[in-house]
Amino acid sequence: MALTLALLGTSSDPPTKGHQCLLEGLLARFDKVATWASDNPMKSHGAPLDLRASLLQALVRQIGSPRLELVQSLSSPWAITTVQRAAERWHDWELVFVVGSDLAAQIPRWKQASAFLEACHLAIAPRQGWPLSPKTTEELRQMGGRLEILDMDVPATASSNLRQQPQPSQIPGQVWPLLLEHQLYGLTPHHC
Repeated sequence: MALTLALLGTSSDPPTKGHQCLLEGLLARFDKVATWASDNPMKSHGAPLDLRASLLQALVRQIGSPRLELVQSLSSPWAITTVQRAAERWHDWELVFVVGSDLAAQIPRWKQASAFLEACHLAIAPRQGWPLSPKTTEELRQMGGRLEILDMDVPATASSNLRQQPQPSQIPGQVWPLLLEHQLYGLTPHHC
């Protein structure tokens, strides 16, 4: 049986306790987890990609698992490209592309969505506040998706909300120094 590799791209704008919870949950479920900061063409971003990758790297260091790796070279605006890159790098592994329930309904509109769904398994992590509709899962299955709904509950923390209204309790400790150093999202030391 092949080893399983969870692939998790995230805007990481900024990384939150929700991201931390998800990454730790994936480590408990899969043999290895690869993550990267991505530019989602359906979102606007508050910081440049290279800086968001540094923020995510700080979270990866905080989690501190040898089975968790930031692989920024997987980053692409297109999931199909990311899966192709992962398949070249880990050709003997079973690839499991992970998305939050908030993104699942967008997948049919992704570039080469059917080819993407055929190239990997799809795991959907339920996020509080973003229920997954049966219509969405049925549509993904009809497109050829091999779906797994992960048995985890990711907090409702959203990066977009933190950019608008910082909540220090929702930002991982190792991420704070970089946020302050680069004066991101209007954060200042008094937010700590």
